[in-house]
Amino acid sequence: MGTVTIGVSIAVPEPHGSLLQERRAGFGDAAAHGIPTHVTLLPPTEVDAGALAAVEAHLSEVAARGRPFPMRLCGTGTFRPLSPVVYVRVVRGAEECAWLQSRLRDASGPLERELQFPYHPHVTVAHGIDEASMDRAFAELAEFEAEWPCMGFALYEQGADGVWRRLRDYPFGSSVVPPQVGHVERGSIASR
Repeated sequence: MGTVTIGVSIAVPEPHGSLLQERRAGFGDAAAHGIPTHVTLLPPTEVDAGALAAVEAHLSEVAARGRPFPMRLCGTGTFRPLSPVVYVRVVRGAEECAWLQSRLRDASGPLERELQFPYHPHVTVAHGIDEASMDRAFAELAEFEAEWPCMGFALYEQGADGVWRRLRDYPFGSSVVPPQVGHVERGSIASR
């Protein structure tokens, strides 16, 4: 049956997702249009295609135990020099993301795996491009802010063309969303 490469993430909703994807492409990141804007919960993971039903059942169980939570992005960060990445920071919702990703990779489920680096929720806006463009991404998105209620996560599969496609959404078991802290203009990049 072969293997497939999957990932699990929280999609950054519109209009924020498209805005950050276009900015990523504008910085010269060739992968930008093949990767929907997201916060990773399970990085690219190769699984047997025959195991997808068990994976989907596991994701349903994790989602059923999850609860909606406020997500807030604000400012930029970088993993350089360890990894050539510039990202938008998750300043609210990081603890919930950490809880979810640990449940997804739990030894009792089909997605147990070690991570290459400690888990740090973020939204990549530049990866593996020249240093000047990385610096530009870091500076130009330093004032970016976005906020939304996170209602679940999604399963993605990477196609042979390298493009990530959403296979299925997994809404959380409750529909009650805690209140957001303050109001942030939707997907704004404040001017200096």
